[in-house]
Amino acid sequence: MIVALVLVGAGYIFLQRSIDSINKLHVNDEVAVQNGAPFTVLVIGSDSRVGENAAEFGSVAEVAGQRSDVVQLWRVTPSTKQVQVLSIPRDTVVSMLGNDVSQYGTYNRVNTSFGSGAAQLVRTITANFGIQINHVVEIDFAGFQDAVTAVGGVYLDFNYPAKDAYSGLDITAPGCQLLGGAQALGVARSRHYYYYEDGEWQYDGTSDFGRIQRQDAFLRSLIAAVKSKETNPIALARFAGSLHEGLEIDDGFSAGELIGLAETYHSFNGNDLVSQTLPTEDSSAFPDLGEVLVADQPAAQQMLVSIFGSSLIAPTNPPPGANGYAEAPPTVSPTTAAAGAPTITPATTPPPSFDPTPCTPG
Repeated sequence: MIVALVLVGAGYIFLQRSIDSINKLHVNDEVAVQNGAPFTVLVIGSDSRVGENAAEFGSVAEVAGQRSDVVQLWRVTPSTKQVQVLSIPRDTVVSMLGNDVSQYGTYNRVNTSFGSGAAQLVRTITANFGIQINHVVEIDFAGFQDAVTAVGGVYLDFNYPAKDAYSGLDITAPGCQLLGGAQALGVARSRHYYYYEDGEWQYDGTSDFGRIQRQDAFLRSLIAAVKSKETNPIALARFAGSLHEGLEIDDGFSAGELIGLAETYHSFNGNDLVSQTLPTEDSSAFPDLGEVLVADQPAAQQMLVSIFGSSLIAPTNPPPGANGYAEAPPTVSPTTAAAGAPTITPATTPPPSFDPTPCTPG
């Protein structure tokens, strides 16, 4: 998610001072970016608690290992200053690769692959969907909180009190309110969302799909928060200095490239962010995995072609279909994709009334 902060460009003057301190990771399977061409960033929200206070982010039993709570592919087109975000639901079943097969089975959830590291998740996504990835950004719970705290919090409007005992979300009153790092993280992580309406707590049963919508709202509010500080050099310096906490970027993401993007996207508005979710359907073909999803074809391929176009390559290990067996994606031309792809949800589409939305304090 931290890539959003870089792209809006509000703090690019200070970015150079912090880039060297950001942890780097090496990914062999990344594809080099041609100067000025569209490119794809894999943004990973890690649930790893390594080195953190386990009680703050969950039970001690959750500390070991890591999963990707967030799997997003950001398609960045500098020439048009467009950013499209594709979220892959964490319960989407994919074909495992290499050592993951012996550890997790032939098929498993996409977030499972991150247990072997970001490089393995890159290979898995490319092998399953043919999406070539150019850069990787990874942020953990502590890094998320630090970034929000450094920018002074984010404003979200809640129509109803809300809570999630699993994520720590606890909003006791409705209205536009400032969320600090802990509560912002509670919103972004919430898959067991309750809201108080008509005298009782109502449950949002959309699980990961609801969480993706709330993450989109958070991203837009975070962009607004960073942009609101662009005339405050002290606040921007504090924010830029927080970027290295809990954050990793691939070692091919150069300082020059990051600063160039910041300059290009300096005027980017959160309402211009186009976000969508890979079409999926429920599947009962994997009883050992519990309730899982599989890619819904041909809608999934139509969406991929509409976003990534000719940069897509043929998958070497396509994901399983509803029958439980790997299925090569249908052939979809760019023209067909444009005509038949699921409608892209722009920022202006109203979310469910119980979900928070970005707001400006009165």
